[in-house]
Amino acid sequence: MTAIESCGEQEFRPDIEIIESIAAIPSILTVVSRVTGMGFSAVARVTPDRWVCLAANDEIGFGLKPGGELKVETTICHQIRQSGCEVAIDHVGEDEVYRNHQTPAMYGFQSYISVPIILKDGSFYGTLCAIDPEPAKLNNPGIIGMFRLFAELIAGHLDTARRLVTAEASLLDARTTAELREQFIAVLGHDLRNPLASITAGVRVLQRTPLDDKAKTITELMQNSVTRMAALIDDVMDFARARLGGGIAVTRSSEALEPALRQVVDELQAAHPDRVIQAEFAILRPVLADRERVARLLSNLLGNALTYGTPGTPVEVRAATNGAFELSVENRGPTIPPATMERLFAPFTRGAVADQKGLGLGLYIVSQIARAHGGTIDVTSTDDVTCFTFRMPLPAV
Repeated sequence: MTAIESCGEQEFRPDIEIIESIAAIPSILTVVSRVTGMGFSAVARVTPDRWVCLAANDEIGFGLKPGGELKVETTICHQIRQSGCEVAIDHVGEDEVYRNHQTPAMYGFQSYISVPIILKDGSFYGTLCAIDPEPAKLNNPGIIGMFRLFAELIAGHLDTARRLVTAEASLLDARTTAELREQFIAVLGHDLRNPLASITAGVRVLQRTPLDDKAKTITELMQNSVTRMAALIDDVMDFARARLGGGIAVTRSSEALEPALRQVVDELQAAHPDRVIQAEFAILRPVLADRERVARLLSNLLGNALTYGTPGTPVEVRAATNGAFELSVENRGPTIPPATMERLFAPFTRGAVADQKGLGLGLYIVSQIARAHGGTIDVTSTDDVTCFTFRMPLPAV
């Protein structure tokens, strides 16, 4: 069971890069395979004369990777592009329509499902599809509904990416820069969050219903993907505000800061049960600050320490009011290289860690939050310890 061609990588490189930039795609394809039992799932770009794989989860050796191409006329996706309707086949050998069809015979599958990806303007982009050499139960509202939801999410991301490209090009026109800044941030906030909110709501509905162990695992995977995507969106929003919107805005108040900091520690401890986080707070006087922004600063620093710190060693968090407000995060691990230290707080900077997730905006956003508070962020790194410290002046008593 193998693919036949691989020649669309260069021509369709922009499409592949957009799909690769969507952090949820690997989780979507994994969930599709686990829920359906299908060994090969993919996102495909389908035009009148081309079928090109943009992303794939291949557990059966079908052989298609991003850029791999099939002759469009030999695919069922070709007829889906023409009809705009999904196709689900439980068992080719028992299906009156497809038992003698050329495509199953050519590619050796017995079960198949494909749902169109339709962009906001109504144009057909491609398909979310899956195949397997064994029969599978696919033609039911639950499976088809899941595929439709994922196809809509992918379409939403594609629409947003196209709008961002358009916005970026338009920013070159100085006469409209101010207006486009606001539009750019609005697109990020609206078009990225809305599909995510729909998935979050769907996951919550599923979690309130009786589920077997496999379904619980799937919903946990989906929830984890949603959480990671939400964090990425927050990073991109803050980056856009910092670089395009005149800086990160803060709303200061004297409301107690410690509960917000402890919540961050508790959330990251729950997410990393195998790590030890030691927190010590001595905030003895009011701190005039934006609680949410300072909590975000701590979240980024603590998440960074958990990622790059040596496994099995504790991460220490301290906050105190000693003339100034100081918040520090310390971890054991290798020294930060001098070349990395020079650009540590630049956007899109990431360390050398396998399977590193995120956009490399965390420390840049930390620096912008510190600056917005009139404070500083410093880092020291030795052979044993790396420590980030946020300092902010306190008003005279």
